[in-house]
Amino acid sequence: MNKNKLFSPLRWLIIIVIPFFLTLIALRLLISWNAPSYPAWEYGRIEPDRYGFTLAQRREYAEATLSYLRDPRPADEAIVMLEELRLPDSDEPLYIPSEIGHMLDVKVVADQFRALMWVLGAIVVGGLAFLLARPQTRPSGIDVIFHGGLLTGGILLAMGLLILLAWNFVFVQFHQLLFPPGSWTFRYTDSLIRLFPEQFWFDFGALWVGTIFTMGIVVAAVGYFLRMKGER
Repeated sequence: MNKNKLFSPLRWLIIIVIPFFLTLIALRLLISWNAPSYPAWEYGRIEPDRYGFTLAQRREYAEATLSYLRDPRPADEAIVMLEELRLPDSDEPLYIPSEIGHMLDVKVVADQFRALMWVLGAIVVGGLAFLLARPQTRPSGIDVIFHGGLLTGGILLAMGLLILLAWNFVFVQFHQLLFPPGSWTFRYTDSLIRLFPEQFWFDFGALWVGTIFTMGIVVAAVGYFLRMKGER
């Protein structure tokens, strides 16, 4: 086979896009996880709220917040779901204005990620379909699957080690990259921190990375199996 075809721009584009595509798929899966949800699982692992939320209240508020992120409406329309939440036995809002502002930003980013996921999916699926449909380029398409999975696994292995060794750095850099300065820091007594403490996000990050890593290994295994089958 012509070596130029094996190293064509399309081939490298798909290989590079696969890790980002799998990353966004994993994020959507975790946001959509609802039987039971991630908070229901996580709250059984982390320390209780020191300021008074019961386990049931924590789960109720967290589920409502996740429902907001899953809502198909734009952030400025769906935000009423959070604005209507009230503290237990009180008319005081659960989230203060700065928290509401941050949650608007969070949903905007989450919705952008969802749209980007479909764009990257079109590139991966369309590109692979193009390569796999032709006998002369099929081996290159299989090679793309294998190397895309390997690249994902390698990147996420490094990311997992970084989370374990430098979680605070990862957490801060992630927020600085996606949100305006000062918009994502809150007091320990604020509801967002009480519902979603740092340990909550550390475990979420580890689960997210683990899910992407597993998906990458599965994709690489599929590519390897197809490659061996083709050689036989």
